Amino acid sequence: MRMPLFAMSIGAFGIGTAEFVIMGILPQMAASSGVSLAEAGLAVSAYAVGVVLGAPLLTVATTRVPRKPLMVGLLAWFAAANLATALAPDFGFLLGTRFFAGLPHGAFFGAAAVVGASLVSYERRARAIAGIMSGLTVATIVGVPVSALIVGQVSWRWIFAAVAALGLAAAVAVWVTVPDTRGVIVPTRAADEIRAIRSKKVLLPLVTGAVGFGGMFAAYTYLTPILEEVTGLNAVAIAITLAVFGIGLTLGNVIGGQVADRAPIQGLFAAFTTIATVLLMMFFSMGNPVLAIGGVFLMATSSSLVGPIMQRLLLDGAHQAPSLASSLHHAAFNLANANGAWLGGLALSAGLSLTAPLLVGVGLALAGLALSVPLARAHAESAVPAIEPAELVTAS
Repeated sequence: MRMPLFAMSIGAFGIGTAEFVIMGILPQMAASSGVSLAEAGLAVSAYAVGVVLGAPLLTVATTRVPRKPLMVGLLAWFAAANLATALAPDFGFLLGTRFFAGLPHGAFFGAAAVVGASLVSYERRARAIAGIMSGLTVATIVGVPVSALIVGQVSWRWIFAAVAALGLAAAVAVWVTVPDTRGVIVPTRAADEIRAIRSKKVLLPLVTGAVGFGGMFAAYTYLTPILEEVTGLNAVAIAITLAVFGIGLTLGNVIGGQVADRAPIQGLFAAFTTIATVLLMMFFSMGNPVLAIGGVFLMATSSSLVGPIMQRLLLDGAHQAPSLASSLHHAAFNLANANGAWLGGLALSAGLSLTAPLLVGVGLALAGLALSVPLARAHAESAVPAIEPAELVTAS
C-alpha cells in the first residue's frame, strides 16, 4: 500500500476503534454510569447520529477546502471529542461527546475516498478505497478486543484517551505523507454536489445500506453480553471472539473490494442472503461456543462485503459529487448502526431474551435484500459505469 493510503488507513483505524470500542466495554460502561444495558446502547446510537448529520453537512460546508488540510482538521476534531468522552462527568455528557465525535467521521471518509481513488488507476479505485477502509476493519481485530480484555484492569476512560492520542497521530501521518491534491481534485460548488445526489442511483444504495447493514449492528452491539451470559465465555475468550469478528470483517472487506469491481449487484444479493441466514443460525446456536464463534466470523465476513459494493455503486451513481456520496455512504451505515442498536435495545427492553437482537438482525438483513431488487434495476439502466476515468478528478 502506498504511504498516503496507509496514513489515511491509520485515521480509519482510530475512527473505527472509537466507533466500535463500546461494543467490547458496554457492560462496564453501563455499570460505571449507573444505567441499564439497553440505555448504555444509546452511546452507540449517539455516535451514529453524529455521523448521519455530520457527513452531509460538513461535506457540503467544506466543498472549497483542500482535501489534505480538511482531513487533518477533522482528525483533530475527532481527537478532541474522544478526549472529552474520557473526561465525561456523567452519562448525559458522555452521550453528547459521542455525538460530537461522530460528526467528522463521514466527512473524513468522504475526503479520503476521493483522495485515495485519485492516487490509483481507474480500475483499481474500489480496491484503493477498501485499502483505506481496512483500517476501520483492523480496528475490530485489535482495538475492540484489546479494549474488552483490559477494561477489567483499567477504566474505560483510559481507552477513549488512547483513541484521542491515536487521532492526533493519524493527523500527523496524513499531513506528512498525503500529497497536495489541488489541481488534481477540482473543487465543485455545494449546490452542484447536492443536485447530483438526488438520483435514485444514489438514494437507493443509501437506503439499502441504512436498512440492511443494521442487521449486523443489531447483533454486534450486544455481542459481548450475549457471549458472556448465553455462550458462557470468560473475558479472554470474549476478546478472542471479538478478534475473530475483526478478522472476518477484514477478510470480507478485501473480498468485497474485488466483488465491487467485478459483480457488485450479484455480490449484494449474496451478502444480504448470507447475513440473514447466519444470524438466524446464531439465534439457535449461541449456547455452543464453537458454533457461536463460527457464526460470529461468518456474520462479520458476509456483512463487510456490503461496504465496498455500496461505495462502488455510489461512486457510479454520483460521479459529479463523489465526496458527498462517499460521506453519505458512511452516514447510511451509521444510520444502520443507530437503527440496529436501537431496535435491538427495544427487543431487550420488551423483556425478550438476550439473543432477541439476532432475530432483529435477520429482519433488517431481509429488508436489505428486498431493497436490493429496485437497486439492481436502477443499476442495470446504465450499460457502462457512470464515472469515466477522466472524471475521477472532479470532486469536492
